[in-house]
Amino acid sequence: MIDILPDPLDARDLARDALTFDTASARAVVARLAAPPDGRRWTALATPDLDGVVFASISQHLSTVGHVDLLAVDPRARRRGLGRALVGAAEEWLRAAGAEEVQFAGNPPCYAWPGIDVRYTPAHCLAESLGYEQFRTAWNMTAPLTGGLASAADLARLAEEGVTVHAAPEGERTEVAEFIRKEWNDSWAWEAEHAGGCHYARRDGEILGFAAWGARPSWFGPMGTAEAARGLGVGRVLLRRCLADLAATGLRSAQIGWVGPVHFYSRAVGARVERVFWLYRRRLGAQPKETP
Repeated sequence: MIDILPDPLDARDLARDALTFDTASARAVVARLAAPPDGRRWTALATPDLDGVVFASISQHLSTVGHVDLLAVDPRARRRGLGRALVGAAEEWLRAAGAEEVQFAGNPPCYAWPGIDVRYTPAHCLAESLGYEQFRTAWNMTAPLTGGLASAADLARLAEEGVTVHAAPEGERTEVAEFIRKEWNDSWAWEAEHAGGCHYARRDGEILGFAAWGARPSWFGPMGTAEAARGLGVGRVLLRRCLADLAATGLRSAQIGWVGPVHFYSRAVGARVERVFWLYRRRLGAQPKETP
């Protein structure tokens, strides 16, 4: 029997043991999913012995789309059909919540990964056996945190253009969040407000851009530059300041999550594409395939 997990944080050790490519961050990922934005409809379902768990949620932006946010099965309990049963239970919960489609894909702004890491072969086999189809590819980049990152010369160059750069301490990001919400969306604003660190650029009293890190444990992002600041190099400076913060925590590299402009990050900090994710979806009306 699969039922609601009374305290989702109880799944932290299971996630650490099951998610072999995310051992270091798995406990923090569970804690993140257990503290989503206000108003999100979500659940954590588990087997009686807590040897399997699934987190599921309804999209922040489209109420008919559901998400499988995290699926973990104890390595000692595999090949017993637990993954299939957990996904089925998640689908039933999502159907009752109004979902017409389910995705193995991140539900911004509070998500574990963009999709299924290509290295988790059993997860891909499970999704495809259940009738899910791949509809998108996403990737992370890895940025080295060695050498000079935050440069006084960069700040001096921006100062000549009338641009100043500032850190936005936690609890003092209302103005930055309002800027992000106006220029982009609520998801990025929430991530910036809940990030471990945030920097922004200003000229003549007006915010021009921002960058944040740690909204998703140990990852950089999101980041954005207003149209009025394009070409000034503001994004590069903000990126480097955030990476310098991450380096100060003792990390030697950082993940840049769900990357769009690959060329920018490659040129700015020598980042390289390293983690690749496949995103899957299935209409709930479709019947899963029979397991061979």
